[in-house]
Amino acid sequence: MNATFEDGTSKNKIYRELRRAIIMGYRKAGERLDIDLLCHQYDTSITPVRDALQMLSQEGLITIRPRSGYFVARITLKELRDMLEMREILELAVLERAAVRITPEQIVALRHVHAGYTGDDDESYDRYTDENRRFHFLLAQVTGNQELADTLGHLHDRLARYMVMRHAGQTQEDGHQQILDALQSSDLPAARQLLLSEIRASREAILERVYQEEAANWLLEAPVPSQR
Repeated sequence: MNATFEDGTSKNKIYRELRRAIIMGYRKAGERLDIDLLCHQYDTSITPVRDALQMLSQEGLITIRPRSGYFVARITLKELRDMLEMREILELAVLERAAVRITPEQIVALRHVHAGYTGDDDESYDRYTDENRRFHFLLAQVTGNQELADTLGHLHDRLARYMVMRHAGQTQEDGHQQILDALQSSDLPAARQLLLSEIRASREAILERVYQEEAANWLLEAPVPSQR
């Protein structure tokens, strides 16, 4: 087998498995990722491990610290609240622009984003997080503004490990279908209200979970640099 192909396959496998571990909370915020251990775990060279970690860094899931290593990214509660607020702003902007451009073919494609609910387990929650990201990214592409779509997609990447906390399951798929029904009927007010309900339900579920179960592991605000 070609060595380049092997590295590419290893990189993608490491990326997928580490990404899922971070999103599902198996790898905790602030945890150091040891390259040597990962190389041993995946029985591979250092290059695909570094490549996978770089991909996760680009999604905001990994922080690279010079001379210190790779760490699962940490954010403050304020940063989380700010990201959730920004999501609402961007998603509503997307909807208003997409509503006047969306075609019947695009609606059909969006209806097929969800593969069908299969159960109430971690794998399903992870899958629904990815499908939710894909739905909103494709809707953003309908606007014709790729920068807007990329910005929203990156925000969903950074929020993925918190979005999974909602455990939306079938409710999420049903909500997306109702948004598409409203768009198909050219009923922007109804689509807007449905989208707002989804976004705000997600925000409330995430923040409630953070406050009740994980508050001790969070920074309230960014640390103040020491004065020398």
